[in-house]
Amino acid sequence: MGLTTWAASSGRGALAMKEEVKVDGTDRLDPCTLRQVVLYFLRLGTVGFGGPIALAGYMQRDLVEERRWISEQDYKEGLALAQLAPGPLAAQLAIYLGWVRGRVFGATLVGFAFVAPSFLMVLALSALYLRFEGLPWMQGLFYGVGAAVIAIIARSAAKLVRMTLARDRLLWTLFAVSAAVTAWTESEIVWVFVASGVVAMFIKAPPRLSKGSAAMGLLPWWMLSGLHGPAAAGTLWTIAWYFTEAGAFVFGSGLAIVPFLHGGVVERFHWLNDRQFLDAVAVAMITPGPVVITVAFIGYLVAGPAGAVVAALGTFLPCYLFTVIPAPYFRRFSKNETIKAFVDGVTAAATGAIAGAAFVLGRRALFDIPTVLICAATLLVIIKVKKLPEPLVILAAGVVGVVLHRALGLTVEVPR
Repeated sequence: MGLTTWAASSGRGALAMKEEVKVDGTDRLDPCTLRQVVLYFLRLGTVGFGGPIALAGYMQRDLVEERRWISEQDYKEGLALAQLAPGPLAAQLAIYLGWVRGRVFGATLVGFAFVAPSFLMVLALSALYLRFEGLPWMQGLFYGVGAAVIAIIARSAAKLVRMTLARDRLLWTLFAVSAAVTAWTESEIVWVFVASGVVAMFIKAPPRLSKGSAAMGLLPWWMLSGLHGPAAAGTLWTIAWYFTEAGAFVFGSGLAIVPFLHGGVVERFHWLNDRQFLDAVAVAMITPGPVVITVAFIGYLVAGPAGAVVAALGTFLPCYLFTVIPAPYFRRFSKNETIKAFVDGVTAAATGAIAGAAFVLGRRALFDIPTVLICAATLLVIIKVKKLPEPLVILAAGVVGVVLHRALGLTVEVPR
């Protein structure tokens, strides 16, 4: 394991820290400043399409193989920690690599740089959505995009199945149970994830046991205005707590949060209807950076810009803390078989939840022949054309939706 030694260059301060280490006693990592690392993640957050698996691949290719700023061992440990801790995988991996380069300060800067671009894009799209949702072209756009999103989620579930389950019968069982529970209840049950991890742990590697309302009133009305007009001050606290819960208890890739959010946002709080929820997932798909940024769109629709900020902070703060706090100690336990078994079980359940979410959302998004055809065509394209960026496919589906909406005189009702 490569050890990292930091020294602040004279006159440059924290942003000019350089690595002076050997990797495995022979190879040296190329020196770089923390500023360079932060700028890299700012660019990745701006143009990095493809979801968590693709984003993790970009980091490995760019930082480990090409730039040689991160050792292979550090990257692998970061990926393992991101798999273990709840929260969005890509964001946590980025935060860990920032911690490797600059400890807590570096992790904070990298996390902000990675998330900020897509957050700002979602704010702009949210404002446009509220302004133009009733227009035919906007309804037609999401008519096509919503169907395409189902194909993307289904494809992502298939990839995760191949990557995480292999031929392990126990993991396949946990996957099937989680998928069935999600499809039946139409929501994600957090304790299914935890129970799956515990079951896998005890079967594979049993552990060896041993001994503010007034402050809200100061916000301008437009900061709290969503789909239903200005939100009550208490709504922001509800948003903050719910999305913190989502960030703290959802394991797996960014798409793993979809069933959890659907169960709360649509079924429990009735903040959005199914069509609006699919639109939120679609917006996350057509923007770069972490897919979980969909929470900002939901927060905006419920309580305006303030709701978007609160939802994003609530979701990303737990994943930041779950990365930064255990990072110094994680290397000591990363090879523990009990922890590995727990992670395997949780990942299998997360994959099952994604598959169940695809079924639940698919029943609502694929409601006529055109949407079924759009979904099927999208699935065929992303399977056959390996290097085609998914956002381009989704945007193309949106164009098709607009054309069909006008040509066939379709009406896409969005209840308020």
